Amino acid sequence: MGTQITDQERAGHWRKVWREKSPEGTSWFQSEPEMSLSMIEAAGFDPSQPLIDIGGGASLLIDRLIEMGCADLSVLDIAPEAMRHTRQRLGEKAGRIKWIAADAARWMPDRQYALWHDRAVFHFLTDPEDQSAYAGALRAGLARDGQAVIATFALNGPEKCSGLTVQRHGGKSLLAALGGGYEIRDTRTEDHITPGGAVQRFFWCRIARAA
Repeated sequence: MGTQITDQERAGHWRKVWREKSPEGTSWFQSEPEMSLSMIEAAGFDPSQPLIDIGGGASLLIDRLIEMGCADLSVLDIAPEAMRHTRQRLGEKAGRIKWIAADAARWMPDRQYALWHDRAVFHFLTDPEDQSAYAGALRAGLARDGQAVIATFALNGPEKCSGLTVQRHGGKSLLAALGGGYEIRDTRTEDHITPGGAVQRFFWCRIARAA
């Protein structure tokens, strides 16, 4: 599972990353979040519904969702520095977004969302207690008829990212780590090409509450 990391260490690590790097200088940067948008579309998401992007601080996804006319958007990130990049990029449009500076494994939503999107946060949670805490937030934050799109490194993906050990997933392991109670609606794999030219294989999974 990898070495456990404390809450303080996790926050400190990511705040340091975003103080030292631009979005384009990170391995996970995407100039176009094509798979995210494709999975959200496949979920039948209505732009009038609430959506939260977990760990989406500096992602361009929020820009594209605004362009689509999405009216109820939230972004959660452990590093305020990451969100600052996007707020500056969006300018006055940033006022349309609810910005949440919080650790996804130590946060409890105060509302529910029709779409929960997480690209590359959950795989950094290698401690079962952190996974369980995240799962609790997902259970509380996902509307009864809502769906979650979660992307992690695939079982044959990288073992580390940003100097941290990750837990790679497939469908069975992801559902188990989330504590059950969900059914898989769609799975896909993606070969993400980093700005440095490396290939990272991602596993994408769209889930809904089990009937």
